[in-house]
Amino acid sequence: MPVPDVFREGLARGWKTYNGAQLEKDLTLEADVVIIGSGAGGGTTAQILSAAGYKVLLVEEGPLKTSSDFKMLEDQAYSTLYQEGLGRMSKDGAITILQGRAVGGSTLVNWTSSFRTPDATLAHWADQHAIKGHSAAEMAPWFEEMEQRLGVAPWMMPPNANNDVIRTGCQHLGYSWKVIPRNVRGCWNLGYCGMGCPTNAKQSMLVTTIPATLEKGGELLYLARAESLMIKGDKVIGLQCLGMDDRCVTPNGRSITVKAKHYVLAGGGINSPALLMRSEAPDPHKRVGKRTFLHLTCFSAAQFDRVINPFYGAPQSIYSDHFQWIDGPTGRMSYKLEVPPLQPSLASTLLGSFGRENTERMAQLPKTHMMLALMRDGFHPESTGGSVELRGDGTPVLDYQVSPYAWDGIRRAYHSMAEIQFAGGAKAVMPLHEDTGYVKNLAQATSVIEGLSLKTFTTRLGSAHVMGGCAMGEEPAMAVCDSLGRHHQLSNLSIHDGSLFPTSIGANPQLSVYGLTAQLATALAERL
Repeated sequence: MPVPDVFREGLARGWKTYNGAQLEKDLTLEADVVIIGSGAGGGTTAQILSAAGYKVLLVEEGPLKTSSDFKMLEDQAYSTLYQEGLGRMSKDGAITILQGRAVGGSTLVNWTSSFRTPDATLAHWADQHAIKGHSAAEMAPWFEEMEQRLGVAPWMMPPNANNDVIRTGCQHLGYSWKVIPRNVRGCWNLGYCGMGCPTNAKQSMLVTTIPATLEKGGELLYLARAESLMIKGDKVIGLQCLGMDDRCVTPNGRSITVKAKHYVLAGGGINSPALLMRSEAPDPHKRVGKRTFLHLTCFSAAQFDRVINPFYGAPQSIYSDHFQWIDGPTGRMSYKLEVPPLQPSLASTLLGSFGRENTERMAQLPKTHMMLALMRDGFHPESTGGSVELRGDGTPVLDYQVSPYAWDGIRRAYHSMAEIQFAGGAKAVMPLHEDTGYVKNLAQATSVIEGLSLKTFTTRLGSAHVMGGCAMGEEPAMAVCDSLGRHHQLSNLSIHDGSLFPTSIGANPQLSVYGLTAQLATALAERL
């Protein structure tokens, strides 16, 4: 029996949407509030404001794809649902950056892991970044509200074999591990979450807050790039958008002008600062685009005698924070351990090499396990993150230099992952680095990892979590916005996304964005 496509059913009932790729002439739109970006921050804000009676317009650069379009095929998903067709990288090309770019943003393609912002992170923000109102106690009701709204709960099914390696390895070593909460309802356990959920089980913005907004009379503009804010004095007086072609690659020559009373920026940790930079928004202390953080990610592969099939089952269901706070918030670079799913295209890229060697590694994919370490960047003086810059055509790029402090964390993470993989039953382990292959025991792995020359391009690095660039805080000299997301210089502009974070958070960020923006959007609705 086919799964109902709830979004297409809504469109058939008359939801109001505009396709920027199909405009026959320029367009002017009006709303009480325009929200730029339709991911975790934009979708949450849209539902809360529309429920409060405001006319909301959501603007999304990417296409509108619904469950009927999700075929669990990597070539289709990566080219249509990700920023730059999965080609987004750091400025030097050394770090692959996975971000969503479609209606629903990254919530459409993430792997459903849903963590509250760690208490230690929230305390650090208050102590070091002049942030008010976001203590663990103050945030708890907002996290709880969004967990209920989006079905967030620890995954009740047994972990797939890929995730079970962390569990068994940590148990043998006496390391702590836990079950990951996931934002799903009626999940079919397919494992292809990164390609869009074909069953609408993942409670992304596409099937939750955006439909709720459109039901309340809100409107959606997609395949439209927010090019610049029009600014006069201390106010935004309009938003200029460019219609995009069907592939969302180049502008199609159409212009969309949006007029609103209030403007909310929710484009994420690279696109939000970029829009402010293109708009030449006031930035007296040169904070826009600075301290943009990744959870810099390194990987370790392992081969087993048994079948792992890392492409099936809930992609992330077990994690370990054993090493996360071991030196306190400001000690050595620390990390969270999880696993990625390994569909063939992603696996061949991560496993690396060429020709026969890559073929042999891929032939072993059913018996291959992968672990990743998310590096918690931004808490230490030597951990300053990156900077968003504009290319000649105005598109953004993140300059992210890997510090010696981070390399030290990456080396220790390689050791931790190899130790857990061997304890979990691996017959061979390979840190993902150009100068290594599989080794047969922990002693060999320890020797190889200690001897590695850790540098960009030879060390395989990526990230799916971008944070910061429009930091919040009560002191304008340190921050772009105050603790309520209100722009320090522009009176009718708010920012509601992960770009507000003054550091990385040390956990997959979607629930942090949901909880924070629920709090900020509720306060905004009351102010308006």
